Amino acid sequence: MSHPAVAPVHQAGSQLTRPQIVAWRNAVFLIFALCGVGMASWVARTPAIRDALGASTFEMGLIVFGLAAGSIVGLTSSSHLLARIGSANTIRVSLTAAGFGLALTGLGATMAVSAVVVSGLALFGLGIGTCDVSMNVEGAANERALDRTVMPLFHALFSGGTILGAALGAAAEFAGIAIVVHLTIVGAVMIAGALFAVRYLQPDPFASHSSAPKGEDGEQSSNGGWRARLGIWRDRRTLLIGLIVLGMAFAEGSAGDWLALAMVDGHGVDNATGAMVFGIFVTAMTVGRVGGVYLLDRFGRVPVLRVSAVFAAVGLVVVIFSPFPWLAGVGVVLWGLGSALGFPVGMSAAADDPRNAAARVSAVATIGYLAFLVGPPLVGFVGEQVGLLNALLMVLALVAVAGIVSPAARKPKVDVAV
Repeated sequence: MSHPAVAPVHQAGSQLTRPQIVAWRNAVFLIFALCGVGMASWVARTPAIRDALGASTFEMGLIVFGLAAGSIVGLTSSSHLLARIGSANTIRVSLTAAGFGLALTGLGATMAVSAVVVSGLALFGLGIGTCDVSMNVEGAANERALDRTVMPLFHALFSGGTILGAALGAAAEFAGIAIVVHLTIVGAVMIAGALFAVRYLQPDPFASHSSAPKGEDGEQSSNGGWRARLGIWRDRRTLLIGLIVLGMAFAEGSAGDWLALAMVDGHGVDNATGAMVFGIFVTAMTVGRVGGVYLLDRFGRVPVLRVSAVFAAVGLVVVIFSPFPWLAGVGVVLWGLGSALGFPVGMSAAADDPRNAAARVSAVATIGYLAFLVGPPLVGFVGEQVGLLNALLMVLALVAVAGIVSPAARKPKVDVAV
């Protein structure tokens, strides 16, 4: 399905019909949801994969490092790829890779070969990381075309996808479905859904035009684009927004990587219950993101981020120190609510200036995804020494930092020129 080129983003809404904009929005909803289903499907089967491989907590941290490393490669190369082949093609290729990677992960677990699991997770992470930047830039552009706050709703669909993925994972665990069968089916659904959704995306003016500056001959230069992206890393506001996203992504990601195992090993629940507790976490995140649209419009980004940090911190304290599994479950709810808005608000703040939205979103997302790169092996190593619950104190510290620097996400008082 071909699309005519569009002018700068502030004019995009006027060049598209309302049905086109709504179809675009719904396609982005689906893409976010597919990524959530894929991530939660892996997380929900983490205890079973650990058992199949006979891996220690530290060894699982090294295995999960494959996912983090693939994600970082995808994130750091995504804005340049967007400029080269466009948003729709980037999403099509990246989600197809993610689907195959998830299936390969399931195959490696069934074969009990750690190297195959690591390879599958690296491919899965590469696809998800590449898609992450593209879908957030798409969401920011669509948000402007709709002229209302919707970014938290896009991320709510990601959380909704994780709810579905966690539920399916728990059901697969209860039913004794082989890991390879479960993850292969989910991977196939991701690929099919991506091929359908990209037909309704509109061209992304951020990636294809704004992010790659013109050279002396007036043409856009990929070398100039790389220099401009490196320049973004010297911008103070970009770095502070990245620090917000780092703290909140660590809060969200640590739950994804370790909550099920922490409940099993730290609070003595069984594997299926651990998967269900993760489902509680993502449900709380979904509620926080849906309700957050109203709160952000009413109170603004900074107060909402500060309260979110408090909620996440209190929830983590309860989970870490509670002597009762049911009370830890209450902490999981607070942890999920507090973690809900940090990443989407950070993405919106990074995209405030449409001239370099893709480069800024890529930089901020890369900083945030350091939580996934450094976090898993670090939490695994510390957890091996002091227990997973005590290792989560590192997450608590980063959440506090995110709350302190939250003023960096404040909207500019004057709209940027485009």
